[in-house]
Amino acid sequence: MALIKSISGIRGTIGGKPGEGFSPLDIVKFTAAYAAWIMKNSKNKKIKIVVGRDARISGEMVNNLVLGTLQGMGVDVVDIGLSTTPTVEIAVPEEKADGGIILTASHNPKQWNALKLLNEKGEFINEKDGSELLEIAESGNYTFADVNSLGKITKNDTYFKKHIAKILELSHVDVAAIKAAKFKVVIDCVNSTGGIVIPQLLNALGVENIVKLYCDPTGEFPHNPEPLPENLRDIAKLVKKENANLGIVVDPDVDRLAFVCEDGEMFGEEYTLVACADYMLSKRSPADKVANNKCNTVSNLSSTRALCDITEKHGGSYSASAVGEVNVVTIMKETGAVIGGEGNGGVILPELHYGRDALVGIALFLSHLAKFKKTCSMLRSSYPDYQISKNKIELTSEINIDSIFESIKEKYKKQPINTIDGIKIEFGNDWVHLRKSNTEPIIRIYSESGFKTTADNLAKKIMSDIREFIKQQQIAV
Repeated sequence: MALIKSISGIRGTIGGKPGEGFSPLDIVKFTAAYAAWIMKNSKNKKIKIVVGRDARISGEMVNNLVLGTLQGMGVDVVDIGLSTTPTVEIAVPEEKADGGIILTASHNPKQWNALKLLNEKGEFINEKDGSELLEIAESGNYTFADVNSLGKITKNDTYFKKHIAKILELSHVDVAAIKAAKFKVVIDCVNSTGGIVIPQLLNALGVENIVKLYCDPTGEFPHNPEPLPENLRDIAKLVKKENANLGIVVDPDVDRLAFVCEDGEMFGEEYTLVACADYMLSKRSPADKVANNKCNTVSNLSSTRALCDITEKHGGSYSASAVGEVNVVTIMKETGAVIGGEGNGGVILPELHYGRDALVGIALFLSHLAKFKKTCSMLRSSYPDYQISKNKIELTSEINIDSIFESIKEKYKKQPINTIDGIKIEFGNDWVHLRKSNTEPIIRIYSESGFKTTADNLAKKIMSDIREFIKQQQIAV
């Protein structure tokens, strides 16, 4: 069993003893602490919080606990039901709410669930606020309401339509071009809420020929829900079989986005943001390009350098942030970025909202592809061809990760090293980034090169170093 408390929210495996898994008592504890934190920081006498969830098997149980706890804290709740992370993010300011909770463990397998916590802007709470919330949870410094002050629950199932309507209003979403392209699209929504909203979005964009794969929102994930190539063999085969123009893949809470080309090859999750940024930057006026901050982009340290290349091609400036949506958003605001996100297929368009949003990513990508007037694979080949290798090493509680990172820094001290988030080491045009995950008990190791074998070998070398340092720790004990 696992329970992880981090900047990404409260995440864990369902069941187990309190404090060791994502148990009902833990759900109540952290929901109450969140409500108390909101009350402490809001000027409103009556607090309102938006709640939505993905289609996980545990979703109904977690939802009932969260709604009841908020109501017991005297909070009014807008329950938008089966939803997506970006839809809840949009709903919070629309409802003039004080915060929001998304019940989803994102790309994690079905035994996981989580509380993703938002502020009044519909954005993830930052590390400082998260620390304050955790202190409230551990101290138990919250008080439930008396019978005359209980909160009220209102259900609202209109937010998918509102989300789509906002996307259609965006100036660079070209419905006419998409409709004229007559795309045939295969979608894999991993049996979660994307299976409800993605077909609605595609129809609104003028896509009539949709082949659905795993679109029944049962929460029974038919494959590992992380949209990586090794998990997408079924849709790759179906795209070729159906002679489709492309495949679209989202994760359970629809904030990550990947594409499959017409030949069954992966467009590359890393290149989702690259393509969308290329399209958005191409629409900037010459005056915008002179005003450099109108063409800025941001991604995290683990993302491909192709975004930097594309940004500079359009006359803009690229910035890198620490991993995590809240960190990307912070740098985007500081630099006035027109678009940003993460290399895991997360697209953030400030014109809509400051959150990773697969729906807006689909709309931008299809607009781009329709105007490109060539195949999906040809669009991919128009970008710098970097190869990224994504790996991980599982941790046990006795491992001193800080000591291992210090050993890695010492071994590679002659190389350029960035330590704002874990360790990123540059080897000429190649790089490797290793960091402890915010969401799982693992070290993630990302490496990139112009050649896949080089990227893989670089990752293997660092992983071998880590294992050797772990072994030295164990011997020392």
